[in-house]
Amino acid sequence: MALGRCLDAHRELYNAALEERRYAWSFAKAGISYNAQSAQLSEIRALRPDIGLWSFSSEQATLRRLDRAFAAFFRRVKAGDTPGYPRFKAAHRFDSVCWPKDGDGCRWKPEASRVYLQGIGEVKVSVHRPAEGSLKTISVKREGHRWYLVLSCDDIPTKPLEPTGEDVGIDVGIASFLTTSNGQQVDNPRWARNAADRLVRAQRALQTKKPRSANRRAARETVAARHRKVANARRDFHHKTARALVTTFDVMCLEDLRVSNMVRRPKAKANPEVPGHFLPNGAAAKSGLDRSISDAGWAQFRSILTAKAEEAGRHVIEVDPRHTSTTCSSCGHINPSNRVSQAVFRCLACGYEAHADVNAACNILRAGLARQVAAAV
Repeated sequence: MALGRCLDAHRELYNAALEERRYAWSFAKAGISYNAQSAQLSEIRALRPDIGLWSFSSEQATLRRLDRAFAAFFRRVKAGDTPGYPRFKAAHRFDSVCWPKDGDGCRWKPEASRVYLQGIGEVKVSVHRPAEGSLKTISVKREGHRWYLVLSCDDIPTKPLEPTGEDVGIDVGIASFLTTSNGQQVDNPRWARNAADRLVRAQRALQTKKPRSANRRAARETVAARHRKVANARRDFHHKTARALVTTFDVMCLEDLRVSNMVRRPKAKANPEVPGHFLPNGAAAKSGLDRSISDAGWAQFRSILTAKAEEAGRHVIEVDPRHTSTTCSSCGHINPSNRVSQAVFRCLACGYEAHADVNAACNILRAGLARQVAAAV
């Protein structure tokens, strides 16, 4: 298949460029930039007709992709995080090719529902909605046995909704996916937990297959398909929930959560009395919470909500999450003991009692509106 050959050629280019960088550093302690590797493309394309068949710009985009991977690696090194050195891409780990500009090796033809790709020709596309604004980039992405065309556009026209005069604070959580300041709660579907048994069976079946065999390849595709089904269900839920909020409220306030920090593995605690041994650090107990946080997908939901709000002319305000769950929304008293349990909040100062998540959402709303007023001054 032509799309598969295109993907393989770009993967080979990516891996070769990575090997060149590794080799240069290992033997000469020298770094190689994107500009240096891009300058070699013309020569490579002349020597390798199978590489020269594809768009020059798309191959440059693949080299930029590698350059971004190295930039992220060095950024993590400087920040003291786990570096994650860029690795070679196997066939099942390289699933997309990007053309940076419409008309340069590619051409979107919306009137015919087709896209022209250099080296492939015209490909028919099932268009689920028209592309709006000015077309910026064109990408082809493989998911399992399906291929998707991804169009990135600039200057997309907004579709403002009529003002409702309603503002809301949103507290995301695990027991409930979100709770609003007006008392509404949205249940947490727990997609990964509900699909855990099917995922485990697929993973166990994969482990029994012979490496590099057709059976293992089929089992790996089954695992990927089941993970993809969970991800699609989660994304669909986020879109529908965000749309309901954007339709109902003018201003939506939520916590600026650092989800990546919340799911980070606890640091090991060395035992000073027994060298080489470690004290309990709560990692086993925290792993279940980490899975639940990842399953909820708060960061993805926030991104989707922000995008829909921008399109509709609404406002999303992010506030500092500190003390939102321990502050009394009635009198402002702050004390961790105010939160009696997961669901109960009872102020030790004034006796105000409410659902803990509703109280937190009210604090989030007040902080968000205060921030909006301060920004307007």
